[in-house]
Amino acid sequence: MPEAPPPEPGNWRQNLRVVLVGARNSLNIGAAARAMLNFGFTDLRCVRPYELSFRSARSAGGAGSVLAEARVCADLAEALGEAELVVGCSGLEARKQRHVQRVLPAAATAVRTHLDDRRAALVFGSEKSGLTNDDLSHCDWVLSIPTNSDCPSMNLGQAVAVCCYEISRRSGPSPSLQTPKGVPSVTRERILQTLLGVLKTSGFLQAGALPAKTRKLRRFVGRLRLAPEDARMLQAILRQIEWKLANPEDPGKNSGGTPSS
Repeated sequence: MPEAPPPEPGNWRQNLRVVLVGARNSLNIGAAARAMLNFGFTDLRCVRPYELSFRSARSAGGAGSVLAEARVCADLAEALGEAELVVGCSGLEARKQRHVQRVLPAAATAVRTHLDDRRAALVFGSEKSGLTNDDLSHCDWVLSIPTNSDCPSMNLGQAVAVCCYEISRRSGPSPSLQTPKGVPSVTRERILQTLLGVLKTSGFLQAGALPAKTRKLRRFVGRLRLAPEDARMLQAILRQIEWKLANPEDPGKNSGGTPSS
C-alpha cells in the first residue's frame, strides 16, 4: 500500500480525522458532521454505522459537504489509516487504568500540537456502549470531557462539537508537547498482523486467547513509539522469522528485502 502524501504545512485542520464507530442515530451523525464543519474540520470516517441512519444523515442539511465525502469503513484499522496519533474519546470509568487519560482543555493542546505537521484521529464510540476494549486497543491515549458526575454521558454530536471547539481555538502548538516523528496506525497494524502470524506459528498464541492477546499486543506495539526506520527494521526481522518458521530446513535467507513502512 503506498504511503499517503505528507501533510501540507500550515493546513493543520486537514490533519484531523473524526471517526465514529457503530453510530446508530442519523441525527447524531449529522450533528457530528455539522460540528466538524463549524470548526473547520472535514475528514469524517464511519465504522460499521447503522446503514439506514447513515443514508438518512447523508441527506440532511447543514453539513452536506462533510457527509458527502464521509467514508464508510469495515473496521477501525481501515478508518485510522495514516493517522500517527489515535485518541479515543471516552470517560473510561473503571477501564481508565489501561490508558493514559488526558482531560479537556489540556488534551486539546496535545492534539493541536500534533496536528501542526502530522495526522491524528479522534475516535468516538456508539451512542449505546461507547468504545469497546478492542476499539481502545487502537488508541494511544484517551481524551475525556470533564462533565458533571451526576450526568457524565454526553450526546455523540455534542461530544464531537466540544472536542472540535477546544482543538480549533488553540492558535498554535505547544513546543513542550512536541514529540519525535513516529509511524502511522496503518504501519503499526501491519507490524501487529505479522507479529500475530509469527506467534501463532510458534505456538505462543492459542485460539481461545486470541482476542484478548491481540488487544494486548496492539497496545504493546503502540507503546513502542517506533521511529520510521525502526518500524522498517522490526518488520523485516518479523518477516525473516516468519519465513524461517515456514522453511525450517532451508538454510537460505529470505530474499524479500526490507519492507517499507
